[in-house]
Amino acid sequence: MISSDPQRSASGLRLDPDIAICQSDLPLGWYQEELRPYAEEYLALQDRKPATVLAWMNRYVRPAQEHFGDSLLLLAHFYMGGEIVKLIENYGGAIADSYKLALQAARNPEKKVIVESAVHFMAESIAILAGEDQEVWITNPKAGCTMEMLAKDYMVLPVADQLIERYGDELVVVAYMNTSGRLKALAGRTGGAVCTSSNAHLVVDWARRDGKKVLFVPDQHLGRNTADRLGIDPARVLTLPDPQVTRGAFPVNEKEIEGGLDALDSAEMILWGSFCGVHTIFNTTQIDWFHEQGWEVLIHPESPLEAVRAADGVGSTDFLWNAVMNAPRGAKLAIGTEGHFVRNAREQGRQRGVEVMHLADIPGMQGAGCGCATMSRNDPPHLAGLLDLLRKGEAPDLNRVEAGDAVDEITGDRDRLAPTDRDRLVLEARTALEAMIEVTEASA
Repeated sequence: MISSDPQRSASGLRLDPDIAICQSDLPLGWYQEELRPYAEEYLALQDRKPATVLAWMNRYVRPAQEHFGDSLLLLAHFYMGGEIVKLIENYGGAIADSYKLALQAARNPEKKVIVESAVHFMAESIAILAGEDQEVWITNPKAGCTMEMLAKDYMVLPVADQLIERYGDELVVVAYMNTSGRLKALAGRTGGAVCTSSNAHLVVDWARRDGKKVLFVPDQHLGRNTADRLGIDPARVLTLPDPQVTRGAFPVNEKEIEGGLDALDSAEMILWGSFCGVHTIFNTTQIDWFHEQGWEVLIHPESPLEAVRAADGVGSTDFLWNAVMNAPRGAKLAIGTEGHFVRNAREQGRQRGVEVMHLADIPGMQGAGCGCATMSRNDPPHLAGLLDLLRKGEAPDLNRVEAGDAVDEITGDRDRLAPTDRDRLVLEARTALEAMIEVTEASA
């Protein structure tokens, strides 16, 4: 249902007409040729206030909605840059965490054209579970994730192959949602599953059945926090070399593995060395400062273990959002996660008499800024332009997302699998996603 108030979304997040959108304009050269005319119009607008932006977007979004009717579904993630979350909801779209986003096509078979404003791996997860008559599109195919960029398939698969050769069926892969379909397929091939930040402990606990050794890809911090939550001895949690140094594939030998092959053999969890640049800024100094001021601290599990242990609560974006929505009047919450999310949470808290601050925003320390820069590549002209081109039947094929697609976040070059390879990947990746769903729903 589209909100009758053009400045208020279904969740209550308000597009304040007097506050400019918190999102830097992208250079014109960053837009695909087909989208450049829309970007030129947007960049020429007199300001970035919602009243101005919505009046311009309505020229393209409303006709597309009328054209596609109920078959169109607009999606965005909680972390989306600027006011895209509010804009998507203003046009009747849905906002969710990565778990719920992945289920959107499967749970809404009547939606035939799904347009996502988030990062590529999220759109690909939707496509893996989508029906043959459903199309998945992303507003900007260059929208990526720093964590996933340090865990590309060409980096991980050669190492995983060596581990599988060494341990055979004893090794099972758990692939975080922040991975490509090619790594989700690896999880499926090894009898593993996908996980999210909300269910990682459930999935890893399930994967360790019968004494299995777990390769957790890609986030070392979520993996370490999950191991800690499950009571796994830290001495039996091994982190693989930093992918920023190795740039990917490396030999699994005494020299490359910290502690050598004996440490690898005794490990119960093997962690890929990737991380989220947004969440590694959090530390105990920040938490101690807020505690001294009488604030409760909530944090995302992609943060370092020491910070997670010191916080009062830890959980996914859904957990953090609900904590704000359900907090009693007078509560004071410092939240350690992506900046755009906290900005929107602060607005919701203000309406409920709840104070919300970003965990990094304390005197004398570097603040959080606007948020995840790669998600911010999805902006109003990308959304309005793609919807208009879809209505005309002229949408760029690069924006169409199919399982197995690998897109370079800098150049925009895409590697698309042959149909037979894609069919195999869908089978394996879907097996891993469905295992996650089964484990998660069984615990509900």
